Amino acid sequence: MFLKSLQMQGFKSFPEKTVLDFEKGITGVVGPNGSGKSNISDAVRWVLGEQSTKSLRGSKMEDVIFDGTKKRKAFGFAQVTLTLDNSDRAIENVDSDEVSVTRRYFRSGESEYRINGDQVRLKDVHQLFMDTGLGRDGYSMVSQGRIADLISDRNSQCREMLEEAAGISAYRYRRSDALKKLDKAEENLLRLMDILTELEDRVGPLKTQSEKAQKFLSYSGEKKGLEISLWLSAIEKLKDDLKRHRDKYLISKDQYDSTQTELDSLSLRIEASIELAQSLTAKIDEKRAGAAETEARSAELSGQRAVLENSLMHNAATAERLRNEINSNKSGRA
Repeated sequence: MFLKSLQMQGFKSFPEKTVLDFEKGITGVVGPNGSGKSNISDAVRWVLGEQSTKSLRGSKMEDVIFDGTKKRKAFGFAQVTLTLDNSDRAIENVDSDEVSVTRRYFRSGESEYRINGDQVRLKDVHQLFMDTGLGRDGYSMVSQGRIADLISDRNSQCREMLEEAAGISAYRYRRSDALKKLDKAEENLLRLMDILTELEDRVGPLKTQSEKAQKFLSYSGEKKGLEISLWLSAIEKLKDDLKRHRDKYLISKDQYDSTQTELDSLSLRIEASIELAQSLTAKIDEKRAGAAETEARSAELSGQRAVLENSLMHNAATAERLRNEINSNKSGRA
């Protein structure tokens, strides 16, 4: 396992995306004071999960974000990605030839960690590099102050580095985690004992209440059974009523259908009668019109007859008068 590349963006003095590629062997970083050499080691330490701002040469975690200059605006986040060659499977937890760890921090205080692109917790990053020499307690990065810790026989940090080198830090971490769980379990056990003691004092009253509750449940069950029987009886009665009303409905429906058929037939007959009456009325009106014309003609003929009779009577009187005159004239001549 060896370091392949380091990518920084917005981290301290590296505002632009900067990628440092490393090959096998020894790589040295040289430059004048203030050129940012220490920021590279800070980036490696930071991406591996360092939480101490003092170790990162700052007063607060926001100091790792590029703060801007007169010509450049400040960044809103800092991001570092560390890529390791894992072809020898030194990191057993990841079955991949490369392992990349990314850490991103925002000015709002939010941060995220990713391993090969998958979002993880800080705890996962620590466990990933445990017993590999990397990580927050690793011996791969030794600063000037830690050199004195290595030669001190009373310093706990020396012991931590030696345990990391010996490959037992993972067991120490698991032991510490197990002890924390045991302490928490003991606290829970004490709390349970207190609760048990308190509950034992309530056993007597609770027993009485339990007996009452059992009687209540028994009576409640009987009540429920009676209610069910009552409802079943009511349902059966309703079913009978429903059947009776359904039969009445069917009979009424048949009567309605029959009556409707008769009504339709009567309607047809009424319509036919209305049509016949209208036809007869038309004929009657026609006869009445003819009768009126006949009466007018008869009246006219009656007038003409009276005139003729009057003329006949006048002519008869004239003839009688002429006949008398003729007879008178004959008598005078004789």
